[in-house]
Amino acid sequence: MRVDLFDFDLPDELIALRPAEPRDSARLLVVNPQSETVLADHHVGDLPSFLRAGDALVFNDTKVIPAQLEGIRNREGAGGQQVSATLHMRMGASRWKAFARPGKRIKIGDRISFGHDGSSCLLGKLECTVEEKGDGGEVTLAFDLSGPALDEAIHSVGHIPLPPYIAAKRAEDERDRADYQTIYAREEGAVAAPTAGLHFTPKLFEALDRAGVEKHFVTLHVGAGTFLPVKADDTDDHKMHLESGYVSGETAAKLNAVKARGGRIVCVGTTSLRLIESAAQDTGEIRGWAGATGIFITPGYRFKAVDILMTNFHLPRSTLFMLVSAFSGVETMRAAYNHAISTGYRFYSYGDASLILRKDT
Repeated sequence: MRVDLFDFDLPDELIALRPAEPRDSARLLVVNPQSETVLADHHVGDLPSFLRAGDALVFNDTKVIPAQLEGIRNREGAGGQQVSATLHMRMGASRWKAFARPGKRIKIGDRISFGHDGSSCLLGKLECTVEEKGDGGEVTLAFDLSGPALDEAIHSVGHIPLPPYIAAKRAEDERDRADYQTIYAREEGAVAAPTAGLHFTPKLFEALDRAGVEKHFVTLHVGAGTFLPVKADDTDDHKMHLESGYVSGETAAKLNAVKARGGRIVCVGTTSLRLIESAAQDTGEIRGWAGATGIFITPGYRFKAVDILMTNFHLPRSTLFMLVSAFSGVETMRAAYNHAISTGYRFYSYGDASLILRKDT
């Protein structure tokens, strides 16, 4: 499909720079293609009223790490040059794939010293070697430290990798360490937050429990590729970056039981949806699953397991806007986004949310 079919104009002032306070006070646009009204304005705190006892929410429990590193490249015969790297996929105890800038000047064999604010001082320094170089500034970094020692060093020198549309307007600060993390984050490894989950509070969890809605957790470590624009003119020419994830056999069995008794699977965020659809068979059965997924969902995709999606409002021409268009229909989602823009919904990671019912449900 033509990528320009998923383009739209977004006023700059609708890009949220901070989350709503409290989190569950954010607005919620309910999108139901089967309803006469289709679109309805609510708030995230109203979520339990749209679910039924026996439905199951699926959350992504990945935890954002301070994966933005600033440092100095050292090469024999050349002076130090400032380098930025955003870790996006762990490849082993001491190796990470990363997007590096300036990508064209970095070569295999280069040594990079990461430290606070790009300083090359010994205090708080983390060193690595460029092991491989791919397309689009992607590199594989082999660090001198390994395992928990490497994790500790990344936490010491790294910064929270705010999305570019926020970072261009303000610097990351201490508030982001809490704001850009879900209350149920547990498994470290994400570069970006599963942002639909940022709306949940202990109070909302209690309301869901009272409503008889189940909560289940899967893990997909969101990579920096989620921030990359689609540069191709046709969706067939776009390559998704891989992200690693895990669905336990126990969780899969519980979700299958929900479906068997007539409950609905409600994914909180496109990351949990992509993982569940990766783990689902053509029959709709979900199986335990672990690995890297590059699933790219565009209109025409047949959803196998997920019935409802809660998600934020996404970038124009993005793979995520393509995904929601596949889920509820291109025209439905264009109308939903036009409504959101005209009525002042806040967009992107710290913005408002939508609750989208699948078109053929």
